[in-house]
Amino acid sequence: MSGPFDGALPERVSVREVGLRDGLQIEAPVPTEAKLRLLEAVVATGVPRVELTSFVSARAVPALADAERVAAAALERFDDVLFSALVASRTGVDRALAAGLTDVEYVVSASDTHSRANVGRGTEESVALTAELAETVHAAGGRLEAVIAIAWDCPFEGPTPPERVLGIAEAVVAAGADALCLADTIGTTTPLRLVELVRATREHAPGLDVGIHLHDTRGMGAANALAAVTAGVTSLDASVGGLGGCPFAPGASGNVATEELVYLLDGIGVATGLDLRAVLHAAGVARDAVGHELTSSLLKADGGAA
Repeated sequence: MSGPFDGALPERVSVREVGLRDGLQIEAPVPTEAKLRLLEAVVATGVPRVELTSFVSARAVPALADAERVAAAALERFDDVLFSALVASRTGVDRALAAGLTDVEYVVSASDTHSRANVGRGTEESVALTAELAETVHAAGGRLEAVIAIAWDCPFEGPTPPERVLGIAEAVVAAGADALCLADTIGTTTPLRLVELVRATREHAPGLDVGIHLHDTRGMGAANALAAVTAGVTSLDASVGGLGGCPFAPGASGNVATEELVYLLDGIGVATGLDLRAVLHAAGVARDAVGHELTSSLLKADGGAA
């Protein structure tokens, strides 16, 4: 089967469920037990990778103050899922490793203004920290993925110059990052822009996995996911029900809904290993946990009874 950008579609895409981290970080704090009920529902979908939480300041992100408790429960209950956590500092890495999570995502914003709002330091300082974090994670037998936030547009500075993203990608890979993820943090990119940056990033980081993290702020999430897959991307983030958003990026709304991504990929013959009915159930559990309706059109059409 051929796609409009790069030829043959991949046979399989690896989905990372980010609802428990990105999905909950802008919500009022959800009790740990409710998070674990959501985790159980998410694991039951067959998803291979789950971003559990973020090891950041509880004062800055109170919704994730129970990171250690969530990690401990997840690692005790489930052994067939790759769990990961997002970090923004050496302290975050140390906490993640101490909690038993060795698959770590380190966020670097391509915008200085967003970087300072998000982690309290500029982009250059964040890039410079990569080598130390990679060395620490690798010493623990782990893997460090660099997530380049604001890869296409910034709510403060406008369009992100592609050369800035490519420079960051080269620098973090040289510093020891094992994988890259390009994040459309505020959900503004469009298919052609996405494919162009993915292609360029691959040229600057040959042989490295380049994943995509999409938001659906302007209704382009599914279109961008399709463009990514037709360009050969095989690692995509998604969040049950479309939960999510960045608390430090004005206007950022929910992620691409996992159920809508699975529905799309099933429809074009690309395997994910996820059971759509189970994903819709998990989305219903997420809706109940946060206590309000979610943005997913498929969830609204189906009901997603939990």
